[in-house]
Amino acid sequence: MRCLVVSDVHANLAAFEAVLHDANPFDVIWCLGDMVGYGPDPNACIDRLREHPHVCLAGNHDWAVLGKLDIRGFNADARIANQWTQGVINQAARDYLRNLPPLRVEQGYTLAHGSPRQPIWEYILDPLTAELNFTAFETQICLVGHTHVPVSFYISDDNDDGPCEPRPPRCGKVVSLADGRWIINPGSVGQPRDGDPDASYAILDLDANTLEHRRVEYPIEETQEKMREVKLPVRLIERLSVGH
Repeated sequence: MRCLVVSDVHANLAAFEAVLHDANPFDVIWCLGDMVGYGPDPNACIDRLREHPHVCLAGNHDWAVLGKLDIRGFNADARIANQWTQGVINQAARDYLRNLPPLRVEQGYTLAHGSPRQPIWEYILDPLTAELNFTAFETQICLVGHTHVPVSFYISDDNDDGPCEPRPPRCGKVVSLADGRWIINPGSVGQPRDGDPDASYAILDLDANTLEHRRVEYPIEETQEKMREVKLPVRLIERLSVGH
C-alpha cells in the first residue's frame, strides 16, 4: 500500500493540490494534523482531503479553531489568522475537525501531531527531545508533524537507549525502514520552515517498509494573493516565499 504522508497543510490549497498531483498514484493519505490555520482556504483543504481514503489527526491549530486550545499561547500573527479562520470555517469542517484525535496507531505505525509524549504541543526539533520520545511509543516507527521541518531520528536495534541519530531528508531517495526505530517528520505542505519554500511531504510504502521524502513547487503567489485579499498578516504572506 502506497501512503501519502502530509502534515501542516495550513489551509494552503495551492500547495495541497500540488502535493496531491505530484504524489499520485497513492492509496491512502495519512495527515498528521493542522489542516487549518495561517492560510486562506480552510474549508476547501478539508474538502479535498475528504475526497480520498485517509486518516487525519488534530493539530494545535485545529484545536484552537474549535476553542479547545487557548490561542493566547500563539504569537500575534497566528492568533489573528486563527481568529479569521474561526469566522470563515463552515459547520461541516468544524464537525470534521472536532472528531479528530491528536494521536493514534494505524497499521502498526504511531501517528502524532507534535510528539507521542505530548501529541498536540511538543516540538521534536533535536536529538535529545527525540530520544526522550522513543520511550513514549511502542511501535517501530512514529510519524510526527508540527515543526514544519522534514527530518528523521533513528535509534539502532543494537542500542535501544540511544544515541539518537538525526537524519536529514534526501529528497527522491527511497530509504529502508526495516531496521532500528524511527521518528519521522514529513515537513509541512503549506508553510515550510526549513529555508525551502517548496511543499514538503513523504511517500510511505507500507508493504516494502520504505520512505521517500519529496518536495514540489507550487504557485506561492496564488496563495499569497488570497491571503492579501482577506487581510491576513503580512509576515505570514511573505514567509511563504522564503520557506521560513
